[in-house]
Amino acid sequence: METLLTISGAGVNPYSARGLTQTLDHIQAAAAMRRTINGKLKDLSQPQFRKYTSTITSRDQVAPPLDGVWPGDVVSVGCVAELSYLTAGGAPQRSVVPGSSRADGAYTFYRPQLVMKVMSYTTQEDEYGRVVSWSLVLEED
Repeated sequence: METLLTISGAGVNPYSARGLTQTLDHIQAAAAMRRTINGKLKDLSQPQFRKYTSTITSRDQVAPPLDGVWPGDVVSVGCVAELSYLTAGGAPQRSVVPGSSRADGAYTFYRPQLVMKVMSYTTQEDEYGRVVSWSLVLEED
């Protein structure tokens, strides 16, 4: 395997994901913060909006096989980025990529398996340098 990343459908082909990076961030609606008249910060977000957005980028020799993948398409992503929780009394908040869970001291780390919608996909090719850069932006469904 060239990468820990998995994407449902065509997958991730060789020489498309070396040096890959992935971000996990909260969607904008998950951070609905407002201050009261007394200056106290209140969280007004609803639990159903606690979702992730992710950007996956890489520079390698070829682009991943995402021909025909369009904004709004649903994919299942086995993330490279890890989440963690306190082992004692804690539990993962998302599905765990099989075999990715590991304990380290008081914490358990895991790679989440997320069902996400494609927001955008870009690719750029440097013909002379024979380098393909690509980026996939996703939001949890």
